[in-house]
Amino acid sequence: MISFSKHKLATAAAVFILLLLAVAVAAPWVAPYPPEETFFDGLTLEGAPLAPNGKYWLGTDLLGRDLLSRVIFGAQTSLIIGVVANGVALTIGTLVGVTAGFLRGWVGGALMRFTDLMMCFPALLLAIVLAAVFTPSLWIVALVIAMVNWVQIARVVYTQTVSLSERGFVEAVRSLGASSSRILFRHIVPHLLPTVIVWGTLGIATTVLLEATLSYLGIGVQPPTPSWGNIIFENQSYFATAPWLVFIPGGAIVLMAVAFNVLGDALRTALDPTLKDRRA
Repeated sequence: MISFSKHKLATAAAVFILLLLAVAVAAPWVAPYPPEETFFDGLTLEGAPLAPNGKYWLGTDLLGRDLLSRVIFGAQTSLIIGVVANGVALTIGTLVGVTAGFLRGWVGGALMRFTDLMMCFPALLLAIVLAAVFTPSLWIVALVIAMVNWVQIARVVYTQTVSLSERGFVEAVRSLGASSSRILFRHIVPHLLPTVIVWGTLGIATTVLLEATLSYLGIGVQPPTPSWGNIIFENQSYFATAPWLVFIPGGAIVLMAVAFNVLGDALRTALDPTLKDRRA
């Protein structure tokens, strides 16, 4: 396991993620205002957003809505998509990789050729096409992201499954007459769990970044539902005069991605037996 007392950066990342999860879950009670509420005093006399002040701690956006409330609810949206989309992608990729690596033959070949075909398409371009075909919503965006993110984990799991299937301990239990299902679930799948856990952690950061990109392009989560990406998209015209409208949600995206990457790297160091020297 991770020695958090020795890995201070991982500790900070874990604390940040836990705080972010707590804020996202408690968003209806933590946010000072409803995220879609427009305030009459939320704009200047010229109709420009307000800078951070005593009433609106992070200022207001182009419609006079409280930016802090929208960022808090945006965290909820981004985490829902990150967890759901990454969970679906991880499930699909693991099933495809394990099936192809364990069965091999024409079944494994067909599955991996399909995986290779999917990998040929740029993930962002494929996500844009799928998002344009379906009506964008929270759950559609999560499904679209899952459909383009499963291929990497499938390839990794396939390679490890093939390698484990040829290891001596698997050959030994096979020679003793163990059934295929017993070999798979008792001797192969448990050895894949560290890889799946690490990829699951790292994949959340990738998923959140892809959701932010789609929302910034206008084909992700649609207003008035706030997400960090569409907050930037809505307010990009005020980048020069009200930069906090871009930097605050952008900074939140960067911090979340860095935190999950740091935690994922720490988990990889702790769970990968080939990295014992690094742990030492």
